[in-house]
Amino acid sequence: MTATQSSPPSPDSSPPEKSAPPGARSNWSPIVALAGGIAVLVASEFLPASVLPAMAADLGLSEGTVGLSVAATAIAGAVTAPSIAALLPRTDRRTVLVGLLAAATVANLAVAIAPGFAVLLLGRLVLGIAIAGYWSFAFGAGTHAVPGRDSVVSTSIALGVTIATIAGVPLASLIGDAVGWRSVFAGAAVLSAAAALAVAAALPPVPPHPAAGFTMLRSALANKWLMAGVLGVVLVAFGNFTAYPYIRLAIEEVDADATVWLLLAWGVGGMAGNLAAGRFAGRLRVVAAAAPLLLGGGLLATVTATSLPVLAVGVVVWGLGFNMVPVATQLWVTRVEPVRAESALSLQVTAFQVAITLGSASGGALLDAHGVTAAFLLGTGFAVASGTVFAALRVPRG
Repeated sequence: MTATQSSPPSPDSSPPEKSAPPGARSNWSPIVALAGGIAVLVASEFLPASVLPAMAADLGLSEGTVGLSVAATAIAGAVTAPSIAALLPRTDRRTVLVGLLAAATVANLAVAIAPGFAVLLLGRLVLGIAIAGYWSFAFGAGTHAVPGRDSVVSTSIALGVTIATIAGVPLASLIGDAVGWRSVFAGAAVLSAAAALAVAAALPPVPPHPAAGFTMLRSALANKWLMAGVLGVVLVAFGNFTAYPYIRLAIEEVDADATVWLLLAWGVGGMAGNLAAGRFAGRLRVVAAAAPLLLGGGLLATVTATSLPVLAVGVVVWGLGFNMVPVATQLWVTRVEPVRAESALSLQVTAFQVAITLGSASGGALLDAHGVTAAFLLGTGFAVASGTVFAALRVPRG
């Protein structure tokens, strides 16, 4: 039976991949460089939230209009993620990754010097393309550089995202207040260029898969088990981002003075979630189902809390559950579709980006119409639905 005819393996089984030679010592510098790259890109994605008032005032725009630049980044990523690999089927993946970081450098620089909304929007669209492509290729490049360590590679890349989320927004806010919002984006451009140089220096050449292109993408789309997992990704990401933009509002309803340390607690829970998902990757089906259910429980506890201890538990569980998701789902899609992992990852990225946009918009509409509780309850429902999907999926063995 050929690879295209065989049934996909169980998500609880290990994918067929090249093992490290016995006694060989892994060189982790490529993984550190890849994680640094994704950290810079994700931090860049959410920079407008850090400096929104000053940015809007300087450009002569409303805060809502400037806020659209975040949604534009996600939309650009959703549209381009599946097509980058197809359009560059024979290009060395190290070259592609370095090029995407170079594009992010130009995008951040464009925002830093933007005279108005048109240049700002263009820069943010280019950044969305860079993020989507980088996320799609980074895992495969990492497992090529450090074979037999897929869970460690996935955890490291996701940890870069969590660190960017925890540190990037508050740090950028402080810098923006001190030296101006344009300096924040100029600094992001410098960091993007440094990340490109680090990836170029640390990562070995990564040849593309021989079948890379539209044929691989079509075959991945035909895998019903993969598409069921992608549906689970959409549901859980939608559930999180229905509520996440409004986490401060939920906290302030209980204890406004606790906002800063509870946001930090969310990040600490997130780091624990990244590490836990990698540690228990051998029970991947359980982890993939448990992560959305923990997210749902955390959202429900957060929005219904009437005391600070309950609120703290809810926020930590929320951070823990959601930050297990990128690791668990990245490993899930590549184990269900190991032959066409590149296309599988691009579909995972698309699912996340679509869900970020739709979830944030839906949560905002509910917030305006019915209050923060309604937004959080919708997020809880979608998270539980995702956990149910992953718990129900049984992939036949080949």
